[in-house]
Amino acid sequence: MATTGFWPIKGSLKDVIEYADNPDKTIEKKYMDEDLAKVVNYASNDNKTDQKMYVSGIHCTKDHAYEDMLAVQKRFGLRGSNVAYHGFQSFKPDEVTPEEAHRIGIETANRMWGDRFQVLVTTHLNTDSVHNHLVVNAVSYVDGRKFQNHIGDHIEIRKISDRLCLEHGLSILENAPFYGGEKKAYWIHKNGGKTHRDILKEDIEECIKLAVTDNHFIELLEERGYEYDYTRHSVKAPSWERGVRLERLGYSKEVIWDRIMAYDHMQNRYRYVKYGSFQPKSYQDYPLLELEQQLEFTIEHSCSGIKVAVNLVFYVIVELLKLVTGEQDREVFRPQPLSPELRMEAAKLDDLTAQATLLAKNHIETMPQLQAFIDTKREEIASLEKERQQCYNRLRTVKSSDSASELKAKAKDITERIKPLRKDLKTAENAVKRSEYLAGLLNTEHKMETQILQQERAHRERDRGWER
Repeated sequence: MATTGFWPIKGSLKDVIEYADNPDKTIEKKYMDEDLAKVVNYASNDNKTDQKMYVSGIHCTKDHAYEDMLAVQKRFGLRGSNVAYHGFQSFKPDEVTPEEAHRIGIETANRMWGDRFQVLVTTHLNTDSVHNHLVVNAVSYVDGRKFQNHIGDHIEIRKISDRLCLEHGLSILENAPFYGGEKKAYWIHKNGGKTHRDILKEDIEECIKLAVTDNHFIELLEERGYEYDYTRHSVKAPSWERGVRLERLGYSKEVIWDRIMAYDHMQNRYRYVKYGSFQPKSYQDYPLLELEQQLEFTIEHSCSGIKVAVNLVFYVIVELLKLVTGEQDREVFRPQPLSPELRMEAAKLDDLTAQATLLAKNHIETMPQLQAFIDTKREEIASLEKERQQCYNRLRTVKSSDSASELKAKAKDITERIKPLRKDLKTAENAVKRSEYLAGLLNTEHKMETQILQQERAHRERDRGWER
């Protein structure tokens, strides 16, 4: 029963190869010794290496895999951001021997990549589950084309692994889909994010806990920014293209009602009344309107990035999302953002904070200023890259070792100066891409809070009329 997967490596090719080809993990534990010298001596013993060291190269030598892969990349002049792919193949504990696991790993790599790419296969024995590491060169040794890493490749390696397990009499996960979600959801989850369905499920669970009737459950959903369709038993947020049928998420009307009846609603009702749901109770409980008042700033009906100051857009977004991710004082309740889409941005809070910090640090307030900042960074990087290339060109003809060392040191220093510039450039470019969407989210949130505030005022006026 092997599980598989792989992901791109954007850092050092050498680092991932050294991790996979780690003697401490590829030697059986009974041969390990605290004395590093003994480990090295054992690893270098030809009589034992082939038997107990599980390292093999496909279209590359196991002892010089890094040099062989790097030579292919240099030959075709293609490296890019992804220098390699790091895969794994983990087996059920006590079901497979290291020798058999290694043979399956080699065959898996051959069937998956062997006709076009170099692969280093290692078998690690440092955990209860024997597992293989597969380091794949991102550049093909055949024609220099890069591995594309489609979702179908992840499905294919699972199929190959399952077939080989069956051929060796090992168990597999019967009828297990590669992944339970859609293609887009797969990558969102892999990057630590949440899909709109994930947010919806969390909201449904919270509403079920608080609701005392089925109609109350729907009211709670609507407070969270959803539109409920009674005919289809589906919900939709303002920016969604189509609604989501709750039955497809496992929440039929009967299931929801049974779940509601299963809770202690006296306690939940007390919690709802004391702390509130998403429904604000006073003007100060409208976080976006309150921030706009403090900053003397209004989200206009425009997403152009010109009428809306980009620095304030990111600052306000970050402040609102802190309500979602931060620790809330339950005695002084502050409601979360109403819009489901805005709450989804909480998974990107670190990136949004970096963008807001960059804008504030460089006094960038408008989109033209942000674009000018990007152009300046690109020019600075191009100038430094040109200067560094001149150092490399001079290295080809210099004869003195002292001069060569000086040029290498200068080139290294330039590289270190380029790194923060590239980081700032990437952050600024991402801010450009995200600013229009985020301004739209704030505009939606502004409308939702304003609508609820108006409803609340109307209710108060009605109550006063009754009192008279």
